[in-house]
Amino acid sequence: MIGQYQKDCQRRVDTCLTELFVAPLEPLARLYEAMRYSVMNGGKRVRPLLVYAGCEALSGNPAQADGAACAVELIHAYSLVHDDLPAMDDDDLRRGQPTTHKAFDEACAILAGDGLQSLAFEVLAAERHNPADPALRLRMLSVLARAAGPFGMVGGQAIDLGAVGHKLDRHALEQMHRHKTGALIEASVLLGALASGKASETELAALREYARAIGLAFQVQDDILDVESDTATLGKTQGADIARDKPTYPALLGLEQAKLYACELHEQAQQSLSDFGEKAAALRALARYIIERRN
Repeated sequence: MIGQYQKDCQRRVDTCLTELFVAPLEPLARLYEAMRYSVMNGGKRVRPLLVYAGCEALSGNPAQADGAACAVELIHAYSLVHDDLPAMDDDDLRRGQPTTHKAFDEACAILAGDGLQSLAFEVLAAERHNPADPALRLRMLSVLARAAGPFGMVGGQAIDLGAVGHKLDRHALEQMHRHKTGALIEASVLLGALASGKASETELAALREYARAIGLAFQVQDDILDVESDTATLGKTQGADIARDKPTYPALLGLEQAKLYACELHEQAQQSLSDFGEKAAALRALARYIIERRN
């Protein structure tokens, strides 16, 4: 089920994303080319899928979730561009292709990331592809800003950089990943639910619990794949976390215990959806996909 659902959602969000990368002026052509390269050169589109699935769980119209789906992918892409920079993780490969600063140059990559970040909020603020209610769009903007900023993804990256070469306990490692990876995943589900225009606070609370579980499971599985997979499958350098002496779940818990923890988180996510019935089938399938994926 998830294979076809993923293809349908990818096609939907990619159609909307492609429209964003037409340079309005000739001198901006290279910048827009770098932005397009950073977003449209592959990717599983997990966060847009979660947006659409969150909207679907509340019987929402997917057309009202297109803006949110684009916004979370733009934020995700910007974070990858900046994470790959020499001052951060200094990676040469992303999605099996040269990273943006290798394909263009470092200054262009910084500007492309900046451009993608601000474009995300422009897309989410617009009435097109979003709920018509401006108060609802404002709430959605707040959710995204909190997830992307120092309380969320940016803060997580700062913790991650500061943790290189240090031993973190389980609580500290979880806090890092709930910020760096989990915050945007949580926002994706909540934005989809809000885009439906039908979400109650009780439903949002249940979806938040689901998203917190799969957000952490996503990172645990990433850590496992960094040990078990290979560069060709991952599309990025395998073993990079080990080489940089970064704290990971397999290093802290052991590989088998890390796998068990991913399964526990998956079960927590499924339990959080107990009141949603068949409308949450896509969310359930995505939770399974997250712990079974190989890249």
